[in-house]
Amino acid sequence: MAAEQIDRARWSTFLDALTRTLVGKQAEIEVAGLDLGDQIEAEWAPLIGITYDEKDDLIEIALDELDHLIRSPRAVFVDEGVGGIVAIAIDDGDGRHHIVKLKDPLALPAPETSAPQTAAR
Repeated sequence: MAAEQIDRARWSTFLDALTRTLVGKQAEIEVAGLDLGDQIEAEWAPLIGITYDEKDDLIEIALDELDHLIRSPRAVFVDEGVGGIVAIAIDDGDGRHHIVKLKDPLALPAPETSAPQTAAR
């Protein structure tokens, strides 16, 4: 599916609503730019939230292990797959492309419980 660009006037409310939907998903952050190539900033950490601060013109992506700040964002895109949003892409004023890939955390199987044993008589 093609990525949908989010109108700048909606960034704050959209990202707040998105956070409520995506909190707890695993996120990987990749940053790409001519000056640094492709870099993985964070590898599959729990997502805490994504917010846009209009006053400081800043998008913050909070993960369990770090806060990733994007100053002077220029465009926000959302990529949806069959199961919902799979990635968020943000272009900044320095020409860098920030990609937040999302996936559900792996669920561990339930521990096996054995039936109570009765003593044979």
